[in-house]
Amino acid sequence: STGYLYTLSTDGDLICWDTRQQGKRVWGLNLYETYRVPQRPKVGRRRLRDYGYTTAPLLHGETVIVEVGDDEGNLMAFSKKTGRRRWVSESKDPAGHTGGLAPMVVEGLPCLAVLTIRNLLVARLDQGHEGETVAEFPWATDFANNVATPTVSKNSIVISSEYNQYSTARIDITRSGAKQIWKQPYASGVCPPVIHKGHVYWCWRGLYCLDFQTGKPIWRGGVFGDTASCIVTSDDRIIVWGRRGDLVLAETAVRSPKKYTELARRKDIMKNDAWPHIVLSRGRLFCRDRDGNMKCFVLSR
Repeated sequence: STGYLYTLSTDGDLICWDTRQQGKRVWGLNLYETYRVPQRPKVGRRRLRDYGYTTAPLLHGETVIVEVGDDEGNLMAFSKKTGRRRWVSESKDPAGHTGGLAPMVVEGLPCLAVLTIRNLLVARLDQGHEGETVAEFPWATDFANNVATPTVSKNSIVISSEYNQYSTARIDITRSGAKQIWKQPYASGVCPPVIHKGHVYWCWRGLYCLDFQTGKPIWRGGVFGDTASCIVTSDDRIIVWGRRGDLVLAETAVRSPKKYTELARRKDIMKNDAWPHIVLSRGRLFCRDRDGNMKCFVLSR
């Protein structure tokens, strides 16, 4: 382990930091300046919206992969130690606004899924074929707002967005391409879907539960606003972070198969919108608002 930490700012600064040397900068580059990345093109009839870079870097082997969205490639991989570029993707799509890249395996091939500005893209990661396109599925959202990160379960991907799409879909991937299994008229604005024991969950204004196999709605409930995210715990419960710092504990369909059941709620923990997604690690729950204020809660057994 190198102890290196990789960050990508909205302004395009990709930087490697040495956490063992008090955050000393190891290497860095600005994606906008290095690759002359243009402003994202207009999508649909709505005016252009561009939030800068939003996707977190992904470590794979000896490389760090980011969605650049340049005419040289949507995805680019750089050496973890030096920052030297190693490969670019076959796809040249502009970058989307999702929070992360989703690793997956397609018929034995290590791959990576990402929502670009126009498509669900699945690209190869195996040696000698890095960046080659396995499948694309058209998915363009007005305002260039493909925001919710794709969620992977084996060879299936669940994607969702609002505006003109206003739907959630399950797409299955093979080496032959992409196939839509189901599509339902329920949307997630920013919350990535969570797949757990045969169900799909997400939170956008309310908490949704769908059947993973069929897409059939199971239940919906609660009030959370647009700025929500959720995670599932090991004891089959859901923690939701939304509105201006509402922290909610609810049952999954494993424990409550017929209706939404809310167990507890703490309101207005923050003073601003809870856009950043909630994180649970080693019994600690990290909650942050749009201004960068953060609180940590210890979860007792």
